[in-house]
Amino acid sequence: MAKSITPHDICPMALGINVLSGKWKLQILWNLYNKNTLRFNELQRELGHITTKTLTDQLRELEEQKIIQRIIYPEVPPKVEYSFTEIGQTLEPVLKSLCDWGTQYLQSLNIHKN
Repeated sequence: MAKSITPHDICPMALGINVLSGKWKLQILWNLYNKNTLRFNELQRELGHITTKTLTDQLRELEEQKIIQRIIYPEVPPKVEYSFTEIGQTLEPVLKSLCDWGTQYLQSLNIHKN
C-alpha cells in the first residue's frame, strides 16, 4: 500500500512513484486505459491471479488518490464501474509510453538472443 504523503514534502518524481507504486496498480490502470470503464469482476478476470482483497485495496487507493472514480448504480444487484478521473486521464500518455518502451525492450532482448 502506498504511504500517505503530502505533496509539499517531496519532489514531483517521488509523488508520481508513490501514486503508481504497488504490484497491481499499473496493470489496473493499463486495463482501464484499454477498456475505458470496467466492472470489478471484469477487471479481476483481466488481471488473473489477483485476490479480491488486493484488488479492492488497490482500487480504493487509486480512488483516494483521485486517479480513478467508482460509480455505483442503484440497482439490484448493485452495479459498480471504475474509470479514470479527469486527472487520471492525464496518465494515459505515461502508460502508452511505458508500453512502447516495453515493446522496444522486448524486441531488443529477442535480437540479443539470436
